[in-house]
This record gives sequence, C-alpha cells and structure tokens, in this order.
Amino acid sequence: MSSPSELTARPGAPLRGVVVAPGDKSVSHRSLILGAMAQGVTEIEGLLEGDDILATARAAAAFGAAVERLGEGRWRVTGRGGLRTPEGVIDCGNAGTGVRLLMGAAAGYPLTAAFDGDASLRKRPMKRVTGPLAAMGARFDWTGQEDRLPATLSGGALNAIEHVQTVASAQIKSAILLAGLNAAGTTVVVEPEKSRDHTERMLRAFGAQVDVMEEGGGWRIALRGGQRLAGTVVAVPGDPSSAAFPLAAGLIVPGSQVTVRDVMLNPLRTGLFETWREMGADLAVSNVRESGGETVGDVTARHSTLKGVVVPPERAASMIDEYPILAATAAFAQGPTVMRGIGEMRVKESDRIALMAAGLAACGVRVEEEPEGFIVTGGPVRGGVRVTTHGDHRIAMSHLILGLAADQAVTVDEPGMIATSFPGFVELMRGLGADIG
Repeated sequence: MSSPSELTARPGAPLRGVVVAPGDKSVSHRSLILGAMAQGVTEIEGLLEGDDILATARAAAAFGAAVERLGEGRWRVTGRGGLRTPEGVIDCGNAGTGVRLLMGAAAGYPLTAAFDGDASLRKRPMKRVTGPLAAMGARFDWTGQEDRLPATLSGGALNAIEHVQTVASAQIKSAILLAGLNAAGTTVVVEPEKSRDHTERMLRAFGAQVDVMEEGGGWRIALRGGQRLAGTVVAVPGDPSSAAFPLAAGLIVPGSQVTVRDVMLNPLRTGLFETWREMGADLAVSNVRESGGETVGDVTARHSTLKGVVVPPERAASMIDEYPILAATAAFAQGPTVMRGIGEMRVKESDRIALMAAGLAACGVRVEEEPEGFIVTGGPVRGGVRVTTHGDHRIAMSHLILGLAADQAVTVDEPGMIATSFPGFVELMRGLGADIG
C-alpha cells in the first residue's frame, strides 16, 4: 500500500498510555554489520525494522552473510568470518550511518564494492569517512562529484593510523575502528570530545579487545589489527531518539502522561533528557536495568511548564539527532532556548537548522537562525500550515508532535520517510490518543 502524500496532526485530548520504543537505530546497524564480519551465528532481538536498517540487512547479505528474519524484531546473521565482493551496487537508501560503517567494514577486505543511496544520501559528505580510510590504504573512485555518492571502494592491505577527530562523530570513529580490525598495527582514534560508544561496546561483545583511555575531556581508543570476531547474541535496546517524540508530546500536550518502556540510557545518548529537565520537564525514570551491555529504563513524561535554556554546545554530540524535537518543545517554553555548536545539523538528511527554523516560523514561532545553530523563543504556536520536510523523517515527526499542541493543525509533506527510522510512528501516537492522519 502506498504511503499518504501528507499527514496532519490536530490538537485534541490529553495523551495517555505506555508504549515500547522501537529498537535503537545505531545498535541495529552495528549488530548486522558486525554479525556479517564475524565467524558464526549472531542472534538479534529487538532489531529496528525501519527502511535504513533493512538496507543494511540487504547489504550484509550482499557481502556474503546469511541474513534471516525469524519474526518481528528477531533476526539471525550467519557470518563467514569476513566480507566478500558483492554482486551489484550496495544501495544504502537513506542510511548515512549504514553506508559509512559499511565502507569502514569493507575497506579491510580484498574486495571491490560500489555504494550508492537515494537522492538525500547522495547529497551528504562522505570524505569525512573516506579520507581516513584512504589514509589507511583503501581506494575510492567517485562516479560523479568527489565526496558524494555514488562511489566504488577497493579494499584490503590496510595499515593502522592514528586519527584525531575534529568533530565528535561516532560514524567516523566507527568506520576507522571497523577498518582497523583488518589493518596492520594498532589503529588509534583520539576524541577530544566524546561521541557515542556503541561500536566499542559491541566490538567487545563480539570478542574484540578495544582499549579506551580517558584523555582530557575525551577518549583515546586503540584497536589492534588482526582480531577476529565471533557471533554472539544482541539484545537491541529502545532508541532514545525515537522515544523522544512521544515523550515530547507528553510534555507539551496539556493533561498528558506518557511512558516509554525499555529506553536506552547510555549517558552519551541522553543529552535531550538532561536538557528537558533543565527546562523544568517532569521526566521520571524507573525500572533501570542492564540489557545487552547497555543501561535501559522506562521514561515517563508529564505535561510541564517549560522555560527556555542555553544548551551547552559540548552536549551536541549526545543529542545531535534530537535538536529538531527539542526545537519543537522549545516553541512551548517561556523565553528563548539557545542551541549553538550544532552546524553538523546542516549536513544530515537535510539542512535541519534551516528546515526547523522555517517550519517553526511558519507556525508563528519566533526563530533566529545562525550559521551554527538557532534560537527558539517560546510563545503562542499558531500552526495552521503545511510544512516542507525535504523527505527528512525527523523534521516530519517533530512538526507532527508540534501540531498536537498548537492552536491549529499542522500538516507535513513526504511522511513516507518516517519509516526510515520509526516504522509504526503514526499507529503508536494514535494509541496514546493523538489525532494524526
């Protein structure tokens, strides 16, 4: 069945209920890729079955692994201890994480692979990853514009490097570490500012030794080449980036109380929750436990009177994907919320700073756009508009949540892209009482 050409969120009754967060997108990508690189069987529970992850599953199979879907969220990957040259092009769809991590994984093997993606992914810069991989010995041939897909990788015979991050990016770090598994020597990534550490945690779960040392306010990560991965069991925790949408609705729709179960609480992923609390959000965490090497818990949001805050720029790495929904909640806060040091948002699936600023302004919200951020000053949120999303799932979902608490309905175009990260978003929100359709 084809997806609708637009979706509309209308203000209505309070939202109430308990829902389960979709599987974490970052862990889902990595479980498939590491499973394909490993020797033996990897059993995955709770895999996110969004379009981006399904593209990575197809890529894992193309690189020679046996990939089976056993049931909802249950997958089995049987790796052959390495990747082989795929037949045809590896189409990563809209998945920036997928293509960059796959490039890193493939670079260490004597193979040739062509990578491509959809129109949005073709606009995203790749040299931040292909540059370090080329320094290790991989070769990239660009079909069109250099630094943009499509590109062909020739891998194998890599040498370790020491790479100092200039931007806190788990994608760059992860690609280098995955390549480092098959490089001669010890690969080192120095992070002056910490980025999410799912790859380090998961490499250990697959049997690799990864040394992480505190260095200043960041990390020095070392991985010896020549290590072999072994299949394992992965329990994918709930994605805090996805949980943010129903929780935000709970905060801004009067009379609401929303609980999202099984949310990952990795401290490098909870910057949004910390910011919301500083804004005065009634946010409670319960049933905290360990699952699959990550801390998880149940998060409850109750309607709150929010105030604007200055978000520390150094927090950006722990919440870069959550700034669109933060901006939507900031529209209902008293006073300005200042978000700076987030220029990375301009090279995501879209220019998220420009699109959020335009959408909020169209809804009657005061927004000041800056090169590396923006300032949202809360006040009456008029709504009553149709927002252009440029096919960006987070822009679409953020404006739909906004529409549930605005004076008038908010419509978004191209809602089909929501399935890239949050299949079932509309049904989940309707289950809480949201009027979206």
